[in-house]
Amino acid sequence: MKKFKSISSIALGLSMMLAFGACGDGGGSGSTAQTPATTPPPATGGDTTTPPPATVADQVTLTVWESVGGPDEWIRQAGAAFTALHPHIAIEFVHVELGDTVSQIMLDGPAGVGPDLFAAPHDRLGDLIYAGHISPVNASYMTNILDGSLMAVSHAGNVWGFPVSAETYGLFYNRDLIATPPATFEELIEFSQEFNAANPGQYGFVMDPSTAYYTILFTSSEGNMLFGPDGTDTTNTRLNTPESVAGMAFMNRIRQEILPISSGDLDTGMVDGIFASGNAAMHITGPWNFSPFTDAGINFGVTTLPSLPGNTTPAMSFSGTRVMFVSAYTRQQEEASLFGQFLISYEMQRLRYDITGALPTTGMELGGEFGELATGLLGQMAFAYPMPSIPEMGRFWEVMGAASSNIWDGDGTNVQSELDAANAAIIGG
Repeated sequence: MKKFKSISSIALGLSMMLAFGACGDGGGSGSTAQTPATTPPPATGGDTTTPPPATVADQVTLTVWESVGGPDEWIRQAGAAFTALHPHIAIEFVHVELGDTVSQIMLDGPAGVGPDLFAAPHDRLGDLIYAGHISPVNASYMTNILDGSLMAVSHAGNVWGFPVSAETYGLFYNRDLIATPPATFEELIEFSQEFNAANPGQYGFVMDPSTAYYTILFTSSEGNMLFGPDGTDTTNTRLNTPESVAGMAFMNRIRQEILPISSGDLDTGMVDGIFASGNAAMHITGPWNFSPFTDAGINFGVTTLPSLPGNTTPAMSFSGTRVMFVSAYTRQQEEASLFGQFLISYEMQRLRYDITGALPTTGMELGGEFGELATGLLGQMAFAYPMPSIPEMGRFWEVMGAASSNIWDGDGTNVQSELDAANAAIIGG
């Protein structure tokens, strides 16, 4: 059972670090700057009389949408610590899964029944901005945020949310089945051919071949990146370049040579289950599986992705930033922004890491139960790039997922046509 810091100890530590004075008008980029969450307050030498307790009219409850399975516990503990410092502000957790919050805010926000803050992946930023669902926040809050995470929430000169965790995926390997993970995908195939032959019913390697979040790695040969180096080229996805076609053809080769199972039988839950049962030597997944695989008794490690043919560095993965957005519909902009700032403080980032294993967005030494595993993923972060956040990403997931399935299930002759069609569908709408 994981050991969490007590709320009283968190509140005591934070009360030594945090000082929140009068806030600006909703935390927008033009509002009065607040003291950064990890900066000690200056000595005032003035009146230190304790302010009178808040009246009933001053009491505020902030509703926060987040997922279960760890993030919910983090919001509850962070909320209790925040309320200990700000007794007039209560935090209410409401379960809305990360993949559902954007569609839900489109309905509940305008109806006046939505949250004050909600979590969503950074790649939905463009949709949320252009639809008017979120408020910008003060850039001065971000002094301790890592560059990649700050980039993920920045657009048109504004910062649009609080990056609460970062993630990518890497190669997970069962130490009891493979001593040294392969450096290249060619080596991965060679190992898996021998392993499969010697271990019927087990697999040298498994992955989800129909989820674009994972299959994008095969398009990254020679630094090829979705929508170009800045992720903003809306005229060309780069999915049908020669580099991408060669990489996706190699993905089909994996199916033909070592994993002859249809994409419909290799969804994320299925391949996670195969690895968790000890029946796969290697798997591509992310930090959300640290705890499930550990609880399943798997002796595993994490390392960088193998390199694609003709490359000397690990394949490039998507990096994602989980963002806590301030709803544009909340009447409590100031308080919501204050809680968002609190969530990116060092102590709250440490708490989230301790609870979920998710990588922090502030620089810190990683230790604890998942320290070695997280360090392995940090190695892959050096070869990851932020998922683009332009509106075209809304079409990317379904279109590229379908193309990936078709390529996996095909005979290797349809790669160019599938990627040409995907590029056209995403760019053309």
